[in-house]
Amino acid sequence: FTELCEKARTEAFELMLQHAAAIGANAIIGMRYDANEVTDGVTEVLAYGTAVVVEAEHSPESLR
Repeated sequence: FTELCEKARTEAFELMLQHAAAIGANAIIGMRYDANEVTDGVTEVLAYGTAVVVEAEHSPESLR
C-alpha cells in the first residue's frame, strides 16, 4: 500500500512538472499535494503549485 501511495505522488508530481514546462516555466513555487476520495476505494492524488520563470538577479555593476 505504501508503494502504491508513493507511486501516485510521483506520477502527480511528474505530471505537474510536465504541465509547467509546457508553458515555459522553469520552477514551481508553493507546491502542495492533495488527495480526494472520488468513490469508495478510489482516491485521486493532485500535485499543484504556481509555475514561474526564475531568472538570475543582475547586480547594478553587471548592467553597465
